Amino acid sequence: MIGEQQWFSAADLAGLPGMPGSTRGVNKAAAREGWSSRKRRKGKGYEYAFDDLPAETQAAILKHSCAASPQGAALPADTAHDAPAAAAFTYDRDELWAQYERKAKGPKGKAQQRLALLDQVMRLVDAGQPIKDAFRNVGQANGTSWRTISGWYYGTNGKPGARDFERADWLAALVPGYVGRTVTAECSPGAWEYFKADYLRLAQPAATACYERLQRIAPQKGWTVPSLKTLERRIEREIAPGALILARQGREALAQSYPAQQRDRSVFHALEAVNADGHKFDVFVRWPDGDVTRPMMVAWQCLYSGKLLGWRIDRSENADSYRLSFGDVVERYGIPEHAYLDNGRGIASKMLTGGAPTRYRFKIKDEDPVGILPQMGTTPHWTTPYHGQAKPIERAFRDLCEYVAKHPALEGAYTGNSPMAKPENYGSRAVDLADFLAVLDTEIKAHNAREGRRSTVCAGRSFDETFAESYARSEIRRATAGQRRLWLLAAEGVRASRQTGAITLMDNTYWSDCLARHKGDKLIVRFDPDHLHEAVYAYTLDGRFIGAIECAQAAGFNDTRAAREHARLRKQFVNANRTALEREKQLSAADAARQLPTETDDADPPERRVVRGTFKQTRQVVNGAPLTEPSDETEESQAETRFGWHDVMDRGLDHLRSTHLGGPTHDDTET
Repeated sequence: MIGEQQWFSAADLAGLPGMPGSTRGVNKAAAREGWSSRKRRKGKGYEYAFDDLPAETQAAILKHSCAASPQGAALPADTAHDAPAAAAFTYDRDELWAQYERKAKGPKGKAQQRLALLDQVMRLVDAGQPIKDAFRNVGQANGTSWRTISGWYYGTNGKPGARDFERADWLAALVPGYVGRTVTAECSPGAWEYFKADYLRLAQPAATACYERLQRIAPQKGWTVPSLKTLERRIEREIAPGALILARQGREALAQSYPAQQRDRSVFHALEAVNADGHKFDVFVRWPDGDVTRPMMVAWQCLYSGKLLGWRIDRSENADSYRLSFGDVVERYGIPEHAYLDNGRGIASKMLTGGAPTRYRFKIKDEDPVGILPQMGTTPHWTTPYHGQAKPIERAFRDLCEYVAKHPALEGAYTGNSPMAKPENYGSRAVDLADFLAVLDTEIKAHNAREGRRSTVCAGRSFDETFAESYARSEIRRATAGQRRLWLLAAEGVRASRQTGAITLMDNTYWSDCLARHKGDKLIVRFDPDHLHEAVYAYTLDGRFIGAIECAQAAGFNDTRAAREHARLRKQFVNANRTALEREKQLSAADAARQLPTETDDADPPERRVVRGTFKQTRQVVNGAPLTEPSDETEESQAETRFGWHDVMDRGLDHLRSTHLGGPTHDDTET
């Protein structure tokens, strides 16, 4: 760089434009022209000052120096020949550099080349050359027209040149295509608002149609309307890209334009967290009853590895499919700690998540069954339905669409993924359920075993390998026999009979003596919907196990063998309860009676401490002495004397006998 090296040896200068071809000739020219010199710091000989060299030699040196640093950033911004910006010209530095950043690599490279040549010119000017001579010398040395270089510096066709900008902004100003501040064509505010209202709609009208309607209404309103290109550029410049997407494509398109969150699955270990969802295959399947429909698969996936752990096929997405497929996962691998689910009706069924405090679907009642997931110690987490970014299993479903639905063994049964994408042979075949299940099982195993997975956790391995490596070193909870009854059997609240305690489920009656304490109670019955004649298991509403309940098969009215069997079981029931009662009663009633005391002493009556007083007794006194002595009669005797109480009662009884009973009167009896 010239700023770092102002002195050059004869060997450096030999052969350059304007210099002899040998070091000896350079030394002679220096002595003849009186160049400033100094002794070399290393070695023999002299070094000559840059300022004394011929102009063409200086230009060549500058060209070589700028080639080593194309951007010419080493030049100071406050050199003596930096031309000040014209007083009439102003510019926005932020906008200038923002436009430079928006340019492609090619225009940026041209700007760097222009800056390098102008840097050479400024070096020569600093060395004392006239600027026009510097333009010519630099242009000759670099094979560029000096007028072109002059145009970069002064500007052309009314456009500003480099001298109109601060030296630090030359690189951005020299980029091709920069026109500085432009004049916007006049547009009436009303016309602009009308165009926006017409264009920014979900119907996505064409800009030409909106512009044509604007032209029709503008004369009536007196609006000034620019060209369509001007309006389109203004839309692009003033309307935010996100707002434009929202206005013309909707919320879903706007949400998809936002980058997905990158979540690190390495925070889990194998089976620590799972996610589940349902997928309807685009294949016609014939079920055993002859019905032809598209099958629905519900599946569970390990979030750590991406492996599909369990799946079931049914005609629809329902709680039984989720329950049984979750049971397959727990039976084979263990109990997961977390489950990420969407809020669909099937997975959010009370049979799976009832009692969970964060359930959204269904009203939580006190009598709701406590769901299988909370009872297993698995915490449910709710995601957004139909949002693939929230459930990685939907990425696996996309692969299965290709490998299963379009499998050659199912040719003719493929329906297409939309009504507009039906194949030519649509509806020509329906595969049997067994054949479809065989293909599905094979492809899921191949999906798990396929190598080259690019996730951070897999790092080129398969889902199977990734899962097995983490599973071997992780602590996994296993299910007990009691927990197996939770996922293998469905749950439904039923009320036990108030008289016998029997329960009725799907037209089948179940009874056991363990229900005697739960007559009239609402219970949870877990059963296998495919084997309703087998035993079911009864629980209280809060999940306490009662016992296994056998099915009481309905018998024919004249089936004597069934009647005898029923009588035998009833006798056995009575005898068992009699034995239990005898075991509890160690004493008979007679033994209990004999232990009672035979005689009891009459206890003395308690001392009377309250005496009824006699009030309102009037004594007649004559000459200081009572007229009569106080009577010792009781209140009863006084009433008899005063009112004839007994006579009144006798006459009343006689009247009742003669009127209602027809018996003898009191007088007849005495007679």
